[in-house]
Amino acid sequence: MSDPVPLTTDHPGQVASATPPAPGWSRRLSDRGLAVAFISPALLLLLAMSVFPLLWALYLSFTDYSATRGGPAHFVWFENYTAILTSAQVHLRAFTTLIYVVGAVALQTVLGFTIAYLISRRTHGRGLLTTLFLVPMMLSQVVVGLFWKFMLDAQFGVINSMLGSLGLGQVEWLTRQRTALISLIVVDTWQWTPFIMLIALAGLTAVPKYLYEAASIDRASEWFRFRFITLPLVWPLLLIAVLFRAIEAFRLFDLVYILTSGGPGVSTETLSFHVYKVAFLGFNTGTASAYGILMVVIVIVLTQLYLRYLNKLKED
Repeated sequence: MSDPVPLTTDHPGQVASATPPAPGWSRRLSDRGLAVAFISPALLLLLAMSVFPLLWALYLSFTDYSATRGGPAHFVWFENYTAILTSAQVHLRAFTTLIYVVGAVALQTVLGFTIAYLISRRTHGRGLLTTLFLVPMMLSQVVVGLFWKFMLDAQFGVINSMLGSLGLGQVEWLTRQRTALISLIVVDTWQWTPFIMLIALAGLTAVPKYLYEAASIDRASEWFRFRFITLPLVWPLLLIAVLFRAIEAFRLFDLVYILTSGGPGVSTETLSFHVYKVAFLGFNTGTASAYGILMVVIVIVLTQLYLRYLNKLKED
């Protein structure tokens, strides 16, 4: 019987290939395992920061829990929701929020699209103008609120100083019910009109030029080009920008807190600011959680209806 063939050789540069290498950690993990290993930390962080607080708020909304009261929370089931939906104060805050959202978003859409349309027609200086218009959007809402609070001050504000130099009377912008909400809309419009402008400008620059060339050959008027070429092609993208801005305006808090604190009276108290008062001034944590859940449900329902409209518009 012959001796077994040795697995090694006398030459140091030659490597034996008869014995397979020991399986390592990389060979035990499949592609799916590696994907799960890399995604798990981010997924756990998302669950801890977003999903768990939402579920915890949903639980608290069915209780009478208060952050300052000792003892366990007691289930009250739908009493918090019933009290909110039947409260006249909540209806007033909801109406104030609706006026603010509709006024601010409509004004931002008109101004943003107009500015984008005028910039798109320029051949020189387009980049510089776009950058200058984007500056307000880059600022923090707290900074914008403090900036405009000084400007709208009734005694020392720049706005009233300009009105006085023109012979006009001074206006109490933030301390009168008729002008406080309008001031909030103006400040929000100043900051977020560039957002609408940026998206509209992207849509305008994406319109095929051959459509305008064909219209010019047919001697179409400027209004015809805008009505039947520009607006239909930019409109879906503009509606998406309106959706984002409406959601952001619906949960407005920073500007209200800095400029008016919900006053005078409750004329500028939006739903988000009212939730803040219920939770951190009244310490009714269960009721505030019910407010938050209802606001999330309203946003989800309205967004779904809006997206269905967008899909129908896309199909047509």
